[in-house]
Amino acid sequence: MSASASRTSPESLPSRRTVLAGTGAGVLAATVLPAPAALAADGPPLGEYDVVVVGSGAAGMTAALTAAKRGLSVLVVEKAPTFGGSAARSGAGIWLPNNAVILGAGVPDTPQKAATYLAAVVGPEVPADRQAAFLSNGPRMLDFVMANSPLRFRFMEGYSDYYPNLPGGLPNGRSIEPDQLDGNVLGAELARLNPAYLPVPAGMVVFSQDYKWLNLAAVSAKGLAVSTECLARGTKAALRGEKPLTMGQSLAAGLRAGLQRAGVPVWLNSPLVDLVQEGGTVTGVVVEKDGVRGTVRARKGVIVGSGGFEHNAQMRAQYQQQPIGTQWSVGAKENTGDGIRAGQRAGAALGLMDDAWWGPSIPLPGEPYFCLAERTLPGGLIVNRNGARFVNEAAPYSDVVHVMYDRDRGAPGSHIPAWLIVDQNYRNKYLFKDILPTFPFPDAWYESGAAKKAWTWDALAGQIGVPAAALRATLGRFNAQAWTGDDADFHRGDTAYDHYYTDPNVHPNSCLAPIWAPPFYAFRIVPGDLGTKGGIVTDARARALRADGSVIRGLYAAGNASAAVMGRSYAGAGSTIGPAMTFGYVAANDIADA
Repeated sequence: MSASASRTSPESLPSRRTVLAGTGAGVLAATVLPAPAALAADGPPLGEYDVVVVGSGAAGMTAALTAAKRGLSVLVVEKAPTFGGSAARSGAGIWLPNNAVILGAGVPDTPQKAATYLAAVVGPEVPADRQAAFLSNGPRMLDFVMANSPLRFRFMEGYSDYYPNLPGGLPNGRSIEPDQLDGNVLGAELARLNPAYLPVPAGMVVFSQDYKWLNLAAVSAKGLAVSTECLARGTKAALRGEKPLTMGQSLAAGLRAGLQRAGVPVWLNSPLVDLVQEGGTVTGVVVEKDGVRGTVRARKGVIVGSGGFEHNAQMRAQYQQQPIGTQWSVGAKENTGDGIRAGQRAGAALGLMDDAWWGPSIPLPGEPYFCLAERTLPGGLIVNRNGARFVNEAAPYSDVVHVMYDRDRGAPGSHIPAWLIVDQNYRNKYLFKDILPTFPFPDAWYESGAAKKAWTWDALAGQIGVPAAALRATLGRFNAQAWTGDDADFHRGDTAYDHYYTDPNVHPNSCLAPIWAPPFYAFRIVPGDLGTKGGIVTDARARALRADGSVIRGLYAAGNASAAVMGRSYAGAGSTIGPAMTFGYVAANDIADA
């Protein structure tokens, strides 16, 4: 799929709603939105700092660390009882062209290649100066973080840019991830780290890049070797008395350790209530701390890094296409758009509110499962209500969901839910979520309707409610293409990215294998996400903007509380965290430079 295939009309341009909110519809805005805190002091003073940062995810902690090291007094306020937000839950891939880690690993990146590629991916709806600000500040941000925290990073070799065939794209990738970190560096604060979305198996030390091979441990010598190496790392760490952290756990813990060293206080259980404005300038925040609502003054600025609105059902219903569900997101549960709504009340324009960091997900009992390898490994396909394929299953995950919504828009229920179908041959070879090959799936998966199982194609069709004849025809055509290795219908396997989560032992196309061995399995696929990507519209200096383009003095935003610099697309693994950290860094430096 091309990058442009997932684009629709740019919401980063002021919509009718945002224009009305920022112009002559003042009466309407006043009736819809609560009055700004500036109109009435809210509670006793709780303190005064140069900078107040809202949120302790990757954006917020990077911003706070930067401001502190620039000599400013800083406070971080966090709604949750834990720190780290969605970043702590994540695999913590970080997409940052031309950073020191990838250049040191010999990646043939250049500023021109990166600029050409990013422009091709995101298109004209993201202003060129914002793109340039991300690309120029990203490498400096990473150098700063490594100099001022215990964090170190590894090149995710082979994890291709998501559109490697576009000009400037790199088939070997630009993404990095945090190196192993000893959690003892945090002392007692480690207990307040937000847990990972998928915990690392006990006794092992696993990096994001390892999962590609752990999926193949039963069929690949390298997969077995990587599994052994993960266990050996865990054993060594245990013998040294360490508490090894990787991925998002390492990233969040490392940033928090940097804040500890810099003497930056982090108030947990302290949700943002509103922003304080005086004469059109944001001068502080109203928060609840220890059950007491009060005001914290910010002499130089407020940086909103409070995440998206993925767990706010009302906002998702207002801004996003149905069907949508807060229960399908793996973002931190506290992400209910508090910072975005406060920014809107302060006059900020909003953009990209209809979009998210989408991914095909299985609505398992208790928590959704965000599918990466499972839909890409050979021996599986995705069908719609009519029993037909409709997408390259190995395409970038955000694109797959964009197609689901685009196709469902004209025929509700036709593509949401969809169904991922695999056979027993697939199950004998590959890890599925955390279920080992050949092991049965939990009964709860079937009882919830998330999984189905049958001994014939026709019986499976009946269970998932698709026409049996159509499913037979789809599987027959797919199998014929799998034998030849040429997916003429959807071009699965045409790019390096398509082959990342695949089985190199399968030929001639590592993405494709026939589906023939009973029993057959089907998994309900819904539009899940890592978080929403719409929020406060900002400029190249991370300053919040009104609908007319004017700057709201004293207000900055970064991460998923801001409209994403990636627009409606996704350049590579870590396109959420890389820009979040970078614009947190940019915001703090802009305040310090004022």
